[in-house]
Amino acid sequence: MGNTPAKEEHEEILVKVMPPMDRAFVRWLARDVQRLHGFAPKNPRAIKPPDHYIEYMQLYGWLDLDMDDPDLSHLVK
Repeated sequence: MGNTPAKEEHEEILVKVMPPMDRAFVRWLARDVQRLHGFAPKNPRAIKPPDHYIEYMQLYGWLDLDMDDPDLSHLVK
């Protein structure tokens, strides 16, 4: 019936260790990522958003455009 010692809390420290990488592999990976990241299609097609997105944007006035806006004149030629 005596006092019981409190449970000790153990702290865990997790360390991520990465194995040494081959220089050729790192160069190839960097070149590949750069090639993929810089890719842009030549003739991208317009994508119509779902109707509920359009309704939401109309409710908040995000689809209202002023056709006389000089910043948009190059789009409406």
